[in-house]
Amino acid sequence: MSDINDKNLAKTRNRSFTVRLAECALFVVLMIVSAFIRIPIPYVPLTFQTVVAVLAGLLLGAKWGTISVAVYVFMGLLGLPVFSDGGGFAYVLQLTFGYIIGFVAAAFAAGMVRGKDALTLRRALVAAVAGFLANYLIGVPYFAVIWKFYMHIDGLRHAVFVNNILFMPKDLILCVLAAVLAERLGKVLRLRRS
Repeated sequence: MSDINDKNLAKTRNRSFTVRLAECALFVVLMIVSAFIRIPIPYVPLTFQTVVAVLAGLLLGAKWGTISVAVYVFMGLLGLPVFSDGGGFAYVLQLTFGYIIGFVAAAFAAGMVRGKDALTLRRALVAAVAGFLANYLIGVPYFAVIWKFYMHIDGLRHAVFVNNILFMPKDLILCVLAAVLAERLGKVLRLRRS
């Protein structure tokens, strides 16, 4: 009887791990797709990656959400053209690379605040805002450093406002919508994982 229970437990663990890998792969694809759904403007293209990174943390949790977004970043640094303007290690000198690092932080922060309990709308909203803030807390300073010390361009305050701060309301609204979606999808995912 113990052998049967051990085999069933092993099958359950394998199935759970396989489901988690599939979910991570899905979010890697969503990160890539969201990079190319963009509104081109100078310096900082408008993409929907922040909301996808936050959703990864909300739906997969801190560990798996972070892994999925980190795999996306790793693929881009290896040279695969998954970032909005290509890929490769030289991308670290792009103004937007701080946001790419910030996507990993956003998934982690959203997942940590989300916790392991059942996802309530209130918790999802707080977690989404935490992910949003984590992304911008890395993205804006990185932008400023590259602008000032690598590109040596004047008008840093104006550039930070026009190319960063103006996009915050859009991303915040999308993250709130992601929280609502995650709360509803969370129920479905819990059923599928059990």
